[in-house]
This record gives sequence, structure tokens and C-alpha cells, in this order.
Amino acid sequence: MKALRALVLMVAGWLAAGAAQALCLGPVCSCSVSTTPVAFGSHNPLGGATDSTGSVRVNCSGVAGLLIPYSISLSTGGAGGYGPRRMGSGANTLAYNLYSDPTRSSVWGDGSGGSAKLSSSVLLDVLGLSPLQTHTVYGRIPAGQTAAVPGSYADTITVTITYE
Repeated sequence: MKALRALVLMVAGWLAAGAAQALCLGPVCSCSVSTTPVAFGSHNPLGGATDSTGSVRVNCSGVAGLLIPYSISLSTGGAGGYGPRRMGSGANTLAYNLYSDPTRSSVWGDGSGGSAKLSSSVLLDVLGLSPLQTHTVYGRIPAGQTAAVPGSYADTITVTITYE
């Protein structure tokens, strides 16, 4: 039996790769966002769930002592909904989802359709720099799912950072 290889590509902002730059709170600070994809590897349709992780990293600089609150939303990808997301290989799809917690109980989205966005903040140090904020993205392909055709499946997720 051929195994399925699955990859969920996360795109920071509207860029296809690398880091996205964003200005927050006017000219007071600037932040960069980068991502690491969730790469599931091989999925055995006769085995249990296939889990993997990726990350969203936020780094800011600006006025020392400034607290920068932000939220991170993830798009639905090609499925158009959060329950579940679907990755594709041509016309074939495979269900999966992305979560903000290691127990994979809170679907990471934009706050709609039963999903939740992640909220956090960063405090700039005396040099006006922030420690790198790394947020883990927990992915899961549910057990007992057989794809129509073995092969590589992928989806593209847009990461949106909102400074509050």
C-alpha cells in the first residue's frame, strides 16, 4: 500500500515565502512574521491519526517598554470552512485540521465557524526589542480516512496578524 504524503503550507501575510513585515501602532514599532509549514509526512489510512506541528513566529522592535497586543488568525485554506479543512491532490481531498493547543481541541481559525484565533502580546525590552514569540501550530489528519489516490496532498493557509 502506498503511503500518503501531506503538507500544509502556511503563508505569512500575503507573501509566498519568507517573512512578512508589518507596522503596528503607527511609527512606534515594526514587527516581522514568519512561518514553518505543518508537514505531516506519510499517513497510513489503516493506522491512527497522523499528527504534526508547524509554527508562527512574531518578532517586534520599537519603543522600549511598549506592550504590543496582537492576535493570529489562520484561513480556512481551499476548503472554505474550518470543519474540517481539506488538502488536495488534483481533484482528490484529504480532511485535516489545525489547532492552537497540543490536545488538538481548539481549531485555530479566525473566530468564526467554531474556530478560535490566538491572542498574545509582546513587551519590548530596554533596547526596544522583543524576544521571538513562537506559536506552535498543531496539525492532525484524522484516523480511518482513506484517500482516493495515494500521493502528495497540500493546502495553503494564510496567516493574519492583527495588532490590537
